[in-house]
Amino acid sequence: MIVKTVVNHSYSTITNDAKKVIYITKKLTIVMILMSDNKTKPTDVKVEDFLNAVEHPTRKKDGLELLKIMKEITKEKPVMWGPSIVGFGSYHYKYATGREGDMPRTGFSPRKTKLTIYIMPGFEEYGDLLENLGHHTLGKSCLYINKLADVDIDILKQIIERSLNSSIEDR
Repeated sequence: MIVKTVVNHSYSTITNDAKKVIYITKKLTIVMILMSDNKTKPTDVKVEDFLNAVEHPTRKKDGLELLKIMKEITKEKPVMWGPSIVGFGSYHYKYATGREGDMPRTGFSPRKTKLTIYIMPGFEEYGDLLENLGHHTLGKSCLYINKLADVDIDILKQIIERSLNSSIEDR
């Protein structure tokens, strides 16, 4: 939502470097942007209940297998984030715009069309692993695969492990 208020206003600005005073008289527009809350938050839904309710048999099987893999790698308890993301750990982010919140350090979601694996630092440093992973596509922080059988599980584990050791804040 954007709220605009227009007022007639005179004001002065002092620039520290030049020590000059600038007087301006004009119509001033003040714009305030109210940011919405992040909808991806931890919930009390049981991860196993969510995964067992997945209708697509391959996504369900792969989701349960990824649950085991990520538990082993992260040593974290899985938590549902929003209605469909199984997350492990968390980190706090703050953008230059002022928007901030919390997200899982890694996680996955058995979506209808693909299995989505969240690698929060992104993929800039993963070219060596991705070229040998198998059939996949990428988003900014999303690794999309049709099924686990399409990828090399050992390489997938390396990607997840490396992402946990990367600094998310540096991206």
